[in-house]
Amino acid sequence: MSIEKLQPFLAPTYENFPKGRMIELVILRTTKSETIFRTEGSGEPMSSEFVQAGIKDTNIIPRLVMTKRKQVAPERRRGREFLRAQNLLHTNDKNNSICSLNTNAPCEKCIDCFLYGFAAGGEGAQKSRVWTEDAFSVIPATELIADRTINALFENGTMRDVNGKASTALNTSEYIKPGVHFLDVVTLKDVTADELRYVIGNILLTSRYGAVSSRVGRMENEILAVFGGIAELPSSLELVQAVYDALQKIGEPIEHPLPVDPLLTATKEIVSTWKNKRGISMQLSEDELENLIADSDRHWSMEEQETFLQRLDKSYETFRQYRQKRKRKKLEAEKSRLG
Repeated sequence: MSIEKLQPFLAPTYENFPKGRMIELVILRTTKSETIFRTEGSGEPMSSEFVQAGIKDTNIIPRLVMTKRKQVAPERRRGREFLRAQNLLHTNDKNNSICSLNTNAPCEKCIDCFLYGFAAGGEGAQKSRVWTEDAFSVIPATELIADRTINALFENGTMRDVNGKASTALNTSEYIKPGVHFLDVVTLKDVTADELRYVIGNILLTSRYGAVSSRVGRMENEILAVFGGIAELPSSLELVQAVYDALQKIGEPIEHPLPVDPLLTATKEIVSTWKNKRGISMQLSEDELENLIADSDRHWSMEEQETFLQRLDKSYETFRQYRQKRKRKKLEAEKSRLG
């Protein structure tokens, strides 16, 4: 079993203090519809950075950027949907409200808080054990962006209302084309086997990213490799640059749409050499990777999902009790100080 092979890099139970165990995922993210990644409001350009094209190719090109928050936020929300369905989002002790993102009132008790961390509004802090970084497009951004004119018709089907007044809802906005590939490296620090399954499920079950995700933003995630070690893998940017060089070497035209087969071949060839990097101990074989994903899918299935999530939630009970005891002592000391 692949989970057993990963045991040296998995925590047997949740622990407050890190012990340097890392499991790392190499992910291919491919847009399946028009997609919008930007850091500002409507009408702003797509997020991009000027970087070196390859490791050997030193030309500077613009690459689209899928920022770390654009990756993690939808995946956290997806996982929280299932926690909410199973009544596993706990209440905040200060205002007795259900744990919610971006409200400065984390519950500090749920699976999401323990795994992805919390800070604002809580009594303490929990650093995320899901480490992410910006993902970069393989192809230059100039080939991957197009403009779309947006209008809003009245109910009569025209741009003028019944009084003949023209609609002002006419706008031109940039979007990322379908079929754009982003390569990404995600590091999981001191996670348990069930936490690993939870993160993998969040990644593979999330299908919409970016702005206006109720209309656009379809994306497919594929885990290409899983590593275990005591050090981080090379960065997402280093991976994209190495793949860019490899595609040039085999004479593959680096233009949109980029066929997925040569991209997969080049990526797997590059990451296969990472076992020789300092601190990287092992890589799952393709069969072991398939078994790991099948194991995660089984735990997330309708038949086992409730048992799986409740078991993971229960694994934090000792630390919830410790935090509650610490809060009571703090409250008692404050009452004593005030007389």
